[in-house]
Amino acid sequence: MGIAALEPPSWDGKFAIILGHGAGQGMESPFMSYFHRELANRGVLSVTFNFDYMEQRRRAPDPQPKLQAKYRAVVEEVISKYAPKKVVIGGKSMGGRVASYIAGDTPGVSGLVFLGYPLHPPGKTEQLRDQHLYQLKLPMLFVSGTRDTFAERDLLDRVVRKIGPNATLLWIDGGDHSLKRARKDGDSLRVALDAIMNWLDAGLRP
Repeated sequence: MGIAALEPPSWDGKFAIILGHGAGQGMESPFMSYFHRELANRGVLSVTFNFDYMEQRRRAPDPQPKLQAKYRAVVEEVISKYAPKKVVIGGKSMGGRVASYIAGDTPGVSGLVFLGYPLHPPGKTEQLRDQHLYQLKLPMLFVSGTRDTFAERDLLDRVVRKIGPNATLLWIDGGDHSLKRARKDGDSLRVALDAIMNWLDAGLRP
């Protein structure tokens, strides 16, 4: 199925985090590889995967129903194989968006992590992808760059306020859609990683 799981030697069975990739690069991209590796280094069962179109080396993403079906299958496989106490899903851009569509009615999902949520297409702020977020009753962590053209700051601030106490938002000052301030910037990804772990400790630890 194109799934990669890193189980830390010290894994206590509490947490699995599944992250889906963005539209343009698969699970082996530097961005995805960083979070996959470092989440496991922090003691979390870390899972990434490729959507079918990426496995088949097609450029255009699959339609949403197919993307969502794939993500659901991955969640089911992780729960069946590892039986974590809690499962957090999300991902980079498109991967996080797909996760948000399935989170509400996929058994076993306890929270969502968005690494650059694509709130709207660049330059098309009237096309907000927010309505389904208000129906979710799960904790959500948004990590977004202040220069992200897919999420203008005032609009994402407003969405998070409307979601209410279930939503936590961290801004990466100067970060782009990949959270980076510059091409070789690694600090912003470490900040995002710390934010994920702090968020887990604050509200999701079993």
